[in-house]
Amino acid sequence: MSTLTIRNIEPAIKDKLRMVAASHGRSMEEEVRTILRNALAQPAAPGGLGSRIHARFAALGGVDLDLPARTDAAGAATFEAGDAA
Repeated sequence: MSTLTIRNIEPAIKDKLRMVAASHGRSMEEEVRTILRNALAQPAAPGGLGSRIHARFAALGGVDLDLPARTDAAGAATFEAGDAA
């Protein structure tokens, strides 16, 4: 078994952990082990951030946007004064 040291835990978090552990009849160390096991047992969210955002808000519906056709090739950005692209 390995040892993990966690520093700089806010006192309010430590107090809450102590109370939750006591309510489950466990030590604080065992409570932390249980929390970590449960958190890491969850399956990883599929897709990237954009896919997860879309899935969260898909039920709200969407908006159809009229996007103009791209006629110019993409180019590098310029940052010179007076250059309005």
